[in-house]
Amino acid sequence: MFGFFRKKKSLLDEESNRLIVKAIRHAEQRTSGEVRVYVESRCRFMNALDRAAELFHTLKMSNTEYRNATLVYVAVKDRQVAVFGDEGIHQKVGTAYWDNVVQEMLASFNSDNYAKAISEAVIQIGNALQAHFPYDKEADKNELPDEIVFGR
Repeated sequence: MFGFFRKKKSLLDEESNRLIVKAIRHAEQRTSGEVRVYVESRCRFMNALDRAAELFHTLKMSNTEYRNATLVYVAVKDRQVAVFGDEGIHQKVGTAYWDNVVQEMLASFNSDNYAKAISEAVIQIGNALQAHFPYDKEADKNELPDEIVFGR
């Protein structure tokens, strides 16, 4: 009976959460681009890239001025990851770039260091965004929240 009132265990601990949010903020300080991270337990009934695309649109990430938002998607228990970039950044870096980011994350996941893997991916994406969409202190604004979005 009391199990119903029990607090649901988070997919990431507070230290991991802080590390990832810090990486997002660091990446975004150098670019007009936006990075979000979505973490859920499982990716059911579709592949991770399709799920990332679905979430990207659900989170209204295509509403950025330069279409340069990127979503890092992680299904922890399934060990599935995907990176989905909007058309502005995708045209600059291409599919091979995203595939490389995913492969590096998966390699780090094999050592069970999810927060480090996600943070490094965010920094890597931030570097690409900086190269193609540099920070402009006169015009830049934070268009999307920096906090991690947690699914089921």
